[in-house]
Amino acid sequence: MKKRLFAEALGTVFLLATVVGSGIMGETLSGGNVAIALLGNTIATGAILVVLILVFGPISGAHFNPAVTIAFLIRKEISLPEAGLYILIQIPAGVAGVMMAHIMFGQDVFQLSTTERTGTGQWIAEGVATFGLLMAILGCLKTRADAIPYAVGLYITAGYWFTASTSFANPAVTIARSMTDTFSGIHMPDVPAFIGAQIIGALLATFILGYLTAEDDTKRT
Repeated sequence: MKKRLFAEALGTVFLLATVVGSGIMGETLSGGNVAIALLGNTIATGAILVVLILVFGPISGAHFNPAVTIAFLIRKEISLPEAGLYILIQIPAGVAGVMMAHIMFGQDVFQLSTTERTGTGQWIAEGVATFGLLMAILGCLKTRADAIPYAVGLYITAGYWFTASTSFANPAVTIARSMTDTFSGIHMPDVPAFIGAQIIGALLATFILGYLTAEDDTKRT
């Protein structure tokens, strides 16, 4: 269990360091072109997800995301105490990753975001983003478990562009991103609604994919 928790912590640190660090780099080099900054942010995030899941998947399952952990708890593939420990490590590890990015780019370590991300469209986008992420994981888990790293990386790459919220799809990431006043930030008062939408999206995906895969099992018998 210690190795699993350490893997979850290390993976989440690198995920947030990449999300925030690539946002800072993209904004710095884009010359004010927000689309170019977002593209740089997108490519780096999708790529690091593939790497992190390939590395840490065999150790901890590579959740890095309380919504994913909750989904596996519902599916009884992780116990309640284990899920609690996963979530307790994911959140501070995410914040540590943000701080690492700040240090690398010579910024103040402790920040609070002033970027407002709120409104019905944003909330629906987060529900859709998280539903799709769990759809990719649970769908591939049923038929092509070896493809999960690539499915997740590609889905988040797409999600940055087709969702109004740029696809946070992760409560730990959302909390951590409230601690950076850079390109990737989210104003802290907007965090609870994002997390609520993410949990709803994750629950819907868990139950719907569970139904669909169970139906497939029935057809085979």
